[in-house]
Amino acid sequence: MSVCVMLGLMTWYFGKPPSIRFYETKPEEQLVTAIAPGIDMALDTSSSIAVKAEHPLQVELFRGNVYFDIDKNAPDQLEAKVGNALIKGSGTRCSIQMYKNGNNHVAVADGYVKIHVASGVYQINAFEQADFDDDGISKHRLMDDRNIAPWRSLQ
Repeated sequence: MSVCVMLGLMTWYFGKPPSIRFYETKPEEQLVTAIAPGIDMALDTSSSIAVKAEHPLQVELFRGNVYFDIDKNAPDQLEAKVGNALIKGSGTRCSIQMYKNGNNHVAVADGYVKIHVASGVYQINAFEQADFDDDGISKHRLMDDRNIAPWRSLQ
């Protein structure tokens, strides 16, 4: 009887594994897809990302550039991991660019995102952009909408 109880508790504790989808583009291709209801993603050339179906929706950018269009009425919020930085957003349009040297860039067209890094939490609002790494942000500045994801105009 105790073995059955133990197995039942282990099944409940470990549960089912999370659903993870991987997206990767080749040097000459881009990808545009819905990753959840109300959340669209555009992946630039030579980019890769993992999407974990949790609440909130979790993504991890491994390389390249990604653009998110999150509807204001979307049932899910988005958490994007870039290195050790975590970007949270809902009801926003934003792009994230990851560079090999550890520096990254975020630009927001609508709404806002919050970047969680070692030095604190920073909010980037609509028509703003910033560079960031695992430790903090730099070059937080205004921008115009056409610079949100310049590589998207090639689609």
